[in-house]
Amino acid sequence: MPFRIFVWVCCILLLQACSHSRYQQAIDSTPVFDDRIKLLKEPKPISEPLSRIGNPDQYEVWGKTYQVSKGLTQYSQTGTASWYGQKFHGHATSNGELFDVYAFSAAHKSLPLPSYVRVTNLKNQKSLIVRVNDRGPFHGDRLIDLSYAAAVRLEFDKLGTAQVKVDLLAAPLKAVTPAAKDARHLQVAAFYAYPSALKLQKSLSLLVGEPVYISKVEQGGKTLHKVRIGPLKAQRLEAIQGTLIDQKLSPGLLLP
Repeated sequence: MPFRIFVWVCCILLLQACSHSRYQQAIDSTPVFDDRIKLLKEPKPISEPLSRIGNPDQYEVWGKTYQVSKGLTQYSQTGTASWYGQKFHGHATSNGELFDVYAFSAAHKSLPLPSYVRVTNLKNQKSLIVRVNDRGPFHGDRLIDLSYAAAVRLEFDKLGTAQVKVDLLAAPLKAVTPAAKDARHLQVAAFYAYPSALKLQKSLSLLVGEPVYISKVEQGGKTLHKVRIGPLKAQRLEAIQGTLIDQKLSPGLLLP
């Protein structure tokens, strides 16, 4: 086969292979640096509800089985941290959220999602709180994969990897279970935009200290994201309704 034809055929095959990938890039790349990373606040560790996806008892990647440590209360490990960037920006993480290279997040193979950990760069002793919402890394013996912004703040973005210590600060609450006979779920708001629902979920988790979850329903050909609190006993329900009113949040439909 003539060389030019061979090259042309290879290009066609490469394009076809790329077209089947959910990512626009075949190889990860460094995002454009944003000065706001320097001023970005660390996430506040809270016990959020256990994500409805991304938390199987076990899962398999490339022929290897991993266990998810649900109900974890303590965790401290040292190992190699890496970071992931532009290739994955805007794509779904393991718990269904969208990965943002400019947020302080991370991927871990076994921690329940979402968890909050403190990552300390053992070379310079810089530390940062990140929210774990993804699975990985699955290359070699790496312990944790950080977002680009987190790697910048820990000053190893140009090196690619670093030796770190990872300490668990907050693990998720138990998954929302079927309500008892006298329990209720309080719907606070509904959004077509998932990021808006996620923002309210985080705010309410800090405000009320009870399980806050997002329920997705199809309505008029669109996905509606309903933000709900529960299950709640009657006395607690009344207290939360008062809190929401004080915060100028009008509780919505009361659901059984």
